Amino acid sequence: MNIRVEREDSVATVVVERPDAMNALDVATLTELRDELSGQRNDDGVRVVVLTGGGDRAFIAGADIKYMSGLGPDGAKEWGALGHEVAMLLETMPKPTIAAINGFALGGGCELAIACDIRYASPGAKLGQPEINLGIIPGWGGTQRLARVCGIGFANELILTGRVVDAEEALQRGLVNAVHDPVLEAALETARLLASKSPVALAAAKAATNRALQGDHAENLRSEADHFGDLFATEDAKEGLNAFIEKREPKFVGR
Repeated sequence: MNIRVEREDSVATVVVERPDAMNALDVATLTELRDELSGQRNDDGVRVVVLTGGGDRAFIAGADIKYMSGLGPDGAKEWGALGHEVAMLLETMPKPTIAAINGFALGGGCELAIACDIRYASPGAKLGQPEINLGIIPGWGGTQRLARVCGIGFANELILTGRVVDAEEALQRGLVNAVHDPVLEAALETARLLASKSPVALAAAKAATNRALQGDHAENLRSEADHFGDLFATEDAKEGLNAFIEKREPKFVGR
């Protein structure tokens, strides 16, 4: 087993642990990660998911290149579909996801990081999409999400050149939200804050913001208005509004 989960109240930290391979993802590990993230998505006791790598050398150094070297087109498409499934879980589960990037996040590792809602990096982190150096392209969403995260120009530069950037440049370009040392503790601090919010409001906010750079703008605004109005039927909205009026901290129940 190469995936370890730590629970602190309603925060789940999912740790990729393949120290001999700098946490690179082989088929077994990626499948295990998919299954674990699916379980966290469906666990009502979990409100926030943090993804990180074991040790301090790598978040996820990438995909298993030795495995990929033996793939034909059909096998490569299956491998890509599995990676897309994991990235989509991080992007669309109705709970905030935070990447604590504690070292190398290259190729598939970078793609999973940018599928998360928030990204924090350690000072020594390195990020990039070096697939072009192997004669291929990013296959787990990098060509689409990277442009949404930090703009088409910078995304083109990283994907076409295969250049790897350090934490400070990643911060300047908007690839990460902040640089922290220790990075995991900063991610957990934010996770605890998010876990104190209304789960139904967080889910609605995440669904709405995920649509911001895609689809029809007017339709997205209408969808936001619907989400906004529907939340007023929830116990959490009533609790939040009343708590503000009564000058006390709200206690959200997720309904």
